[in-house]
Amino acid sequence: MLYKIQLWSHTRSAWQLLFLSGAILLAAALYFQHVVGLEPCVMCIYQRTAVVGIMLAGLLPVISNIFLVRMMAYAIWGTSAVKGYVLASEHKEILFSENAFFVPCPVEPQFPSFMPLHEWIPDVFAAPGSCLENTWQFFSMGMAEWMQIIFVMYIAVFGLMFMSQFVSKKV
Repeated sequence: MLYKIQLWSHTRSAWQLLFLSGAILLAAALYFQHVVGLEPCVMCIYQRTAVVGIMLAGLLPVISNIFLVRMMAYAIWGTSAVKGYVLASEHKEILFSENAFFVPCPVEPQFPSFMPLHEWIPDVFAAPGSCLENTWQFFSMGMAEWMQIIFVMYIAVFGLMFMSQFVSKKV
């Protein structure tokens, strides 16, 4: 089975699916922000940036599907998924902390000075909301909790796909 996964991971369609899943999540985030009116906080924006990283990981092999590019895409995918999970966990901790009002949450995203995404694309990366806002619920879980689940799924699929790269076909 791992060998079949390995073969599929060498196709552009596998990477297109990764890109598409991230694009759907980003579209949902923008829908919640601009249509529903839920303003994202800094932690939400950082998680959104991790999703964009996953989209980038999916896009690279679509553009050039060679070994080195796929390995770079795996590195970006794994890093983004793990970082996204950590951020979602920190966000959940802020939301459910007994001292929530004293937990620091930046007012503005702290992107590198050479890439101030919140200034370049404010409709996507500005953070006017509060980290303590948790009004949206689905099956009794808020956005941070759902993002934890989503990032865990990305990590699991990443692990399976990456492990399959080291399997050889049995003759």
